[in-house]
Amino acid sequence: MPIPTEPIGSIPRTADLLGAMHAHAAGKMSAEQLKTVEESALRDTISRLEKTGSPVITDGEQTKPSFATYPLSGLEHLASDGAIIPFADGHTRQLPKLTAGPFRYGVHAVTYLKAAQQHAHLPVKQAVISASALSLLYPQSGIRGYPREAFVEDLVGEAERDIRECLESGAACVQIDFTEGRLALKMDPSAGVLNAFIDLNNRVLDRFNATERQQIGVHTCPGGDRDSTHSADVDYTRLLPGLFRLKVGRFYVQLASEVDRRRVLTTIRNLLKPEQILFVGVTDPINPQIESPDVVRDRVLEAAEFVPLESLGTTDDCGFSPFADDTSTSRETAFAKIRSRVEGTAMAAKVLGV
Repeated sequence: MPIPTEPIGSIPRTADLLGAMHAHAAGKMSAEQLKTVEESALRDTISRLEKTGSPVITDGEQTKPSFATYPLSGLEHLASDGAIIPFADGHTRQLPKLTAGPFRYGVHAVTYLKAAQQHAHLPVKQAVISASALSLLYPQSGIRGYPREAFVEDLVGEAERDIRECLESGAACVQIDFTEGRLALKMDPSAGVLNAFIDLNNRVLDRFNATERQQIGVHTCPGGDRDSTHSADVDYTRLLPGLFRLKVGRFYVQLASEVDRRRVLTTIRNLLKPEQILFVGVTDPINPQIESPDVVRDRVLEAAEFVPLESLGTTDDCGFSPFADDTSTSRETAFAKIRSRVEGTAMAAKVLGV
């Protein structure tokens, strides 16, 4: 059986789509016109992903405003002054803040999945945002008449629905984006925030049976936006014990950009359970240099020294454009890196005799 390989999610949006998004936001393009451009970008992205040879594809998150905020589309009761996430290069991203309850998603991920399946000839995986990331919407000062406990219960229900609808609609798998995991240790080195995040996500995962959890995975990276990160300076090995407490069957871990990959793999070897699959990052989306298939092959062979072959897969370290306005990586570079991942993984499988 070949070594499985999957993308993380986002692909840089087409120039036409970015232009249409700006025009629509400025009131210069109708929603119907925007939808036409979105459809074209989606078809093109899926077609190009399939041509890379990837056995599993995504929708490239073409029509998401960002990997994190898609559930908020169309919602009221949001203020703009929410949590701020600083990146190493000095730029920031800011989440909105909830001002009233009850909390409900404006858009569920199955909407994107079904749109992609209409054009795809291969299995489609679906990325969803974690409950822990969305928990940051609730203000520390609280909301009158809507206590945090009520918000969390609503959030867990919505997060469960987001995953379950995708599984029921035939997603190849569902990937929970948990990029805030490493950031949590930067916010709180005592790991109190991280452990709270893990426990909250497990409240969602506890609503699925063991078979369903085999189709659910979690992705971790130190953020990847405008060729910068928000928490790469945090020791990876401090995150991993908590990460592997998550009740999922698949782990997608950023690894290509790590300085000491063997140290990370040594830690993972002692945490990975026999029934779990580890997808190691073998391409770095924020590095403009395109990895050759030979480089990818060697990274896979390195991982195989630590991970049983039946538990080993490959992926990209992160999405290539998790925020719609991130144009730091071109579409051509993204697809070239994906082709190298697919080809290099196949080369490694041949060397390993699988």
